[in-house]
Amino acid sequence: MLREIETRRSIRKFSDQEIPMEDIQYILESGIKAPSAKNRQPWKFVIVMGKEKEGMLEAFRRGIEREEKREALLPESQQFLSGAKYTAQIMEQAPVSVFVLNSLGKGLFSSMNEEERIFEVCNIQSVSAAIQNMLLAAEHKGIGSLWIYDIFFAYEELCQWLGTEGELLAAVSFGYPNEAPKPRPRKELDKVVVWKDGGLKR
Repeated sequence: MLREIETRRSIRKFSDQEIPMEDIQYILESGIKAPSAKNRQPWKFVIVMGKEKEGMLEAFRRGIEREEKREALLPESQQFLSGAKYTAQIMEQAPVSVFVLNSLGKGLFSSMNEEERIFEVCNIQSVSAAIQNMLLAAEHKGIGSLWIYDIFFAYEELCQWLGTEGELLAAVSFGYPNEAPKPRPRKELDKVVVWKDGGLKR
């Protein structure tokens, strides 16, 4: 098994050491080499670093505050808001955050017919493959990463701040790790695999 698959961890404590631009480029190029449905390559990346982090974090925290005090987009997920606040702190630490969009996406709140919905699912799978490539490429360079979903607590605010077309799907923060987490438990293979092999010996 590839070393990077074995050693990659979700990092939540980053040093303030800057990532060389050539390594950021390497990570992004690894992302766009992912397979995609019908070769549509629907991914789009917005890189946030330096002083631009301030505006991003302000939008993120404003969305969290709205979820707490006003009209909530995720009213059934209030118990996770403390986690979203912690995520904002992590993103503040990380030298680089990448917002990942589905450039062909219809949007979270759009109505779709059956064919459009299948295209949407296929494009999301393609974008997810690109994210995984970036995580492994970062690990190869000794750079830590965190795949982030808490952005959905501030979906409208972040989309407005990003100011770009496409459906926001995720963010990934990158930086040199300031921690060494142990492996998280994984389900045993026989708990998640169903064999349809006609009785062949394994």
